Amino acid sequence: MAIRFIILTLLFLSSCTIPSLSLYEDQVGLMDWHQQYIGKVKHAVFHTQKTGRKRVVVSTEENVIASLDLRHGEIFWRHVLGINDVVDGIDIALGKYVITLSSDGSTLRAWNLPDGQMVWESFLRGSKHSKPLLLVPTNLKVDKDSLILVSSKGCLHAVSSIDGEILWTRDFAAESVEVQQVIQLDESDQIYVVGYAGSSQFHAYQINAMNGELLNHETAAFSGGFVGDVALVSSDTLVTLDTTRSILVTVSFKNRKIAFQETHLSNLGEDSSGMVEILPSSLTGMFTVKINNYKLFIRLTSEDKLEVVHKVDHETVVSDALVFSEGKEAFAVVEHGGSKVDITVKPGQDWNNNLVQESIEMDHQRGLVHKVFINNYLRTDRSHGFRALIVMEDHSLLLVQQGKIVWNREDALASIIDVTTSELPVEKEGVSVAKVEHSLFEWLKGHMLKLKGTLMLASPEDVAAIQAIRLKSSEKSKMTRDHNGFRKLLIVLTKARKIFALHSGDGRVVWSLLLHKSEACDSPTELNLYQWQTPHHHAMDENPSVLVVGRCGVSSKAPAILSFVDTYTGKELNSFDLVHSAVQVMPLPFTDSTEQRLHLLVDDDRRIHLYPKTSEAISIFQQEFSNIYWYSVEADNGIIKGHAVKSKCAGEVLDDFCFETRVLWSIIFPMESEKIIAAVSRKQNEVVHTQAKVTSEQDVMYKYISKNLLFVATVAPKASGHIGSADPDEAWLVVYLIDTITGRILHRMTHHGAQGPVHAVLSENWVVYHYFNLRAHRYEMSVTEIYDQSRAVCL
Repeated sequence: MAIRFIILTLLFLSSCTIPSLSLYEDQVGLMDWHQQYIGKVKHAVFHTQKTGRKRVVVSTEENVIASLDLRHGEIFWRHVLGINDVVDGIDIALGKYVITLSSDGSTLRAWNLPDGQMVWESFLRGSKHSKPLLLVPTNLKVDKDSLILVSSKGCLHAVSSIDGEILWTRDFAAESVEVQQVIQLDESDQIYVVGYAGSSQFHAYQINAMNGELLNHETAAFSGGFVGDVALVSSDTLVTLDTTRSILVTVSFKNRKIAFQETHLSNLGEDSSGMVEILPSSLTGMFTVKINNYKLFIRLTSEDKLEVVHKVDHETVVSDALVFSEGKEAFAVVEHGGSKVDITVKPGQDWNNNLVQESIEMDHQRGLVHKVFINNYLRTDRSHGFRALIVMEDHSLLLVQQGKIVWNREDALASIIDVTTSELPVEKEGVSVAKVEHSLFEWLKGHMLKLKGTLMLASPEDVAAIQAIRLKSSEKSKMTRDHNGFRKLLIVLTKARKIFALHSGDGRVVWSLLLHKSEACDSPTELNLYQWQTPHHHAMDENPSVLVVGRCGVSSKAPAILSFVDTYTGKELNSFDLVHSAVQVMPLPFTDSTEQRLHLLVDDDRRIHLYPKTSEAISIFQQEFSNIYWYSVEADNGIIKGHAVKSKCAGEVLDDFCFETRVLWSIIFPMESEKIIAAVSRKQNEVVHTQAKVTSEQDVMYKYISKNLLFVATVAPKASGHIGSADPDEAWLVVYLIDTITGRILHRMTHHGAQGPVHAVLSENWVVYHYFNLRAHRYEMSVTEIYDQSRAVCL
């Protein structure tokens, strides 16, 4: 009895002494949550020296450069480059600078490794486009200054890693040579530069990297010609394909002599019919060839002959080679086997032996492995262990070590392409006994954790659990809708074809779903998200759902694909591969008895298709047949058209849910003076808070409220490029407000000396648009309001 009294007393005291958190006055109301992501990783460099924090520096397809904590995956620092500033390569110089090459090899930057501050920036010039290559040689120093070698714009540049000064430049474009590889000879001050002139002439240059002096130049012609990428298998040998893509050409350029050796794929026991390509890799003595749906791993023997060491017809990814000890190399092979992923680390050119072999359970929602980078570390017994950084199909990033996933990042959220909202479930009355017992257990567990925190006995895991409980019990983090409707699910669609449901209260991921490829479509593109079913009258027994519309290919004529997803569970309810395309999707303001919204899909022949395909939907549509209008914008042709429904489809297309259309009006902009660069309309579900505005003179002005208002911006053709592509006198921006039912131009304004890009927001009776003023050398914003003069009241 005494023990029970003590426990109850301690629980009471712990409930009365809950630690509180507070904000500074200037932090109130700023933001509820903030998350940072980096995107799909394409380059990675490990920095795991004994001193300092262990980190991995990455660049991504979203043009982000970031430094990640290797232990937890957190971001130390990141930089988001411009849309056109694509990262071509990254490396680490002097152990303290992150070197990045971007903008098609024209911009070289150095960033401070610990904090990400930019140290210097150099712009590399040249006369011709060429493949950008970045090489940070080892043990190549000039007066205690390491060199950085960059091949871009038809030239080879040697750049100082200390201040970015260009020390020397050699122009290969002048000799009509397209550089394919820059190779450092073993820890010497000499480099090889190899490339093609035309499609059949091979050139090999031996250069002193210290001063750019040409030491030797050899050239030889190959009658079969070269095509595609090259695979460097040693410091003086590479492999490429001939123009027929049926012969592997081994090019040796050692001892100041160029030699070619041909190997027919048929001699390797392989059929060369179909698409053949050499995959980019960096393996000593080995390379990978992809033929249709299978891959060949080919080794260069000591007699300079090629032999197949492995053949796979399933998804397999190989890392670049890693030097983990003096004279020793390793590489990783990742293969899928059901729900597991097998990771094997092999030594050098020896495919038959394994240094490490691990198998991990992988969530099928992550898809396939796309890239793998490996790093080594010393175990306590002084043996070598390996960790793998894996990039998945859903753009997530995982670190795997000793057969376990150490951490993962959902970086698909860096490339959101569409978003909508969904109501949370209604809080139901009555609670089950099991839920009460579970809540009682959680209550006791929570109080015990808080007691440990109060007595300063909590471990770091306990502190994290306490914070999670507080967050979960917070009013704004509940999984039920609130009285005012502020709590919602944010349904976001990403470029990786993955859908996330984020809680608006704290930003946590409630569920995620990767839209898998179908048998008929293995490359869905141009995805968009629409609200499909939003139950109001059936909120207690029906879940909301969303519609995802995409194309099976990049062409506008490609057939469409549909997917329906439950927003509460994240389950894909259904999916369809359509026979027609979908160049435009129009949600209609009508719902059926199940509260599914009607949608019209416009194909490339300007026919419309009604969904859902039910008798009730067609009945509702036919009642509103004469009140349905829409518009289309052909920016390349400078035409805007208004459309209406004409009749059911006839001829070859016999479908009760297919309708022909007719053109009501068209506006043609003269191509020699105007080019359409932006078109924005109002949101169809927008709520207008008031229809009138009272001026300071007590006059009442009535807003021109129309859901059929369209904002269009055009520029002079010469000013349609990047900022500064045209002089102020030959640049102008024209904006229009157009009624999409009648085609009437309600308002027109010209901004002389201005150009795009134009970003606009159209809401109620006003539009705000953003553009660049060439005369003032600045960005500007303009606001236009439109009022209904027919409703003006004279007092």
